[in-house]
Amino acid sequence: MELAYYSDYAVRLVNTEEPARNKDSLTSVEAVRELFGASSQAARRATDSDVTRFRSVRGRLRAVFAAADAGEETRAVDLLNSLLLEFPVSPQISGHDHRDEDGRPKWHMHLADHPSNATAGYAAIAAMGLAFHLTEYGVDRLGLCQAAPCRNAYLDTSTNRSRRYCSDRCATRANVAAYRARKRLESERSGPTGRTAETSQETTPVTDR
Repeated sequence: MELAYYSDYAVRLVNTEEPARNKDSLTSVEAVRELFGASSQAARRATDSDVTRFRSVRGRLRAVFAAADAGEETRAVDLLNSLLLEFPVSPQISGHDHRDEDGRPKWHMHLADHPSNATAGYAAIAAMGLAFHLTEYGVDRLGLCQAAPCRNAYLDTSTNRSRRYCSDRCATRANVAAYRARKRLESERSGPTGRTAETSQETTPVTDR
């Protein structure tokens, strides 16, 4: 499993909450386990106490995305470094049962589950994955959705660093809102005649000479 995969752990956790909509899906130990995936050993270790701990880590991860989104590069790195120090990873070389065409193991780097508790394990993986993404692609590849009031976190993997929304749905909603705003502005500028400034022209009555 490539380290880039783990950056999605951070996104999944941050997006369990939508502050502007006052929504929070991280309300039970079952919700915590769903973040790992049902087959994860760490998920089975989760308890009710992890709900509060996960929320704390979530707030700190969102702060990283918020700093990056605001262009505060050094602050984003400092916040992420504090998580890396508190939740160190346990990297291992793993082959699992995957084999190449010659029957040899497909060795790759794997972040092992943290032995202490579910929160520590998840936080270590999420922070390390996000750190890998940040150092490999740049701080400006971390963002928060611009389609208010969403503000979900996302990782920009576009070739031209142009992503601004967390999903196609939010991008469509934002484009529709922008289109309607333009039409309202055009309507306001057209005045009571219903004609825009570009199309309305003064006419001079023709008289017989």
